[in-house]
Amino acid sequence: MADASPDPAVATELSALRLSIDNIDAALIHLLAERFKFTQQVGRLKAAHGMPPSDPERERVQTARLRALAEEAQLDPAFAEKWFNFVVAEVIHHHEQLATGTVPTAEA
Repeated sequence: MADASPDPAVATELSALRLSIDNIDAALIHLLAERFKFTQQVGRLKAAHGMPPSDPERERVQTARLRALAEEAQLDPAFAEKWFNFVVAEVIHHHEQLATGTVPTAEA
């Protein structure tokens, strides 16, 4: 059975690593918020000009680009693609809401 109280040096290192992870998580949230501000602008522009909410060719190009970036960064490209697909689905949902005028008032 593992000791419940780790060596103090291990606990200190673990805390430092977790703090770094927490800082990265915070940065990711802020970056996603910025990204969604721009995609909302794209959605409003598309809605104003009767353009479709999705752009399959752009999505295809971006998927390939992000998979390549993931490989360069030694991140699983399949994971990067899943993340991107999740984000794109949310963006398209927002664009559909903008196109139909059903955006909740809390959404910016």
